[in-house]
Amino acid sequence: MATESEERLLSVLKEDVRATVTDIARKLNVSRATVQARIAKLEKEGVIVGYTLELGKEYLNQYVSAHVAIAAEQKSASIVSSGLMKIEQVSAVHAISGEYDMIAVIHARNTEQLSRLIDFIGELEGVMRTNTSVILETRDKRSLI
Repeated sequence: MATESEERLLSVLKEDVRATVTDIARKLNVSRATVQARIAKLEKEGVIVGYTLELGKEYLNQYVSAHVAIAAEQKSASIVSSGLMKIEQVSAVHAISGEYDMIAVIHARNTEQLSRLIDFIGELEGVMRTNTSVILETRDKRSLI
């Protein structure tokens, strides 16, 4: 469990992952050495596992994105998940509860590629059926934690 000071550090990083250690120290009213030590500790503990690139809306609007709900044979969920992550256009696979077992988030260049990807996913070993929802627009997005 992260301490309150570590949570404040994480909040600053969520706002601007490219902030300098000096800027973070100034915002938190602590020394640069303290910030560096806390970041190193959080990385070592696996709280911070990487720093990512977030693509802009204009760029992402060039793609067709969809959530593909997937029902898998009971003993094949890990095989299906592994197969999905081998597909370059799949950005995430979520295990879910309910009628379906997982949701794959996919990003295609156009509807033709999307259709081929959905067909390919349906043919993966262990996939029983799929249900696709095309994302028309992302209105708002934020990190919840």
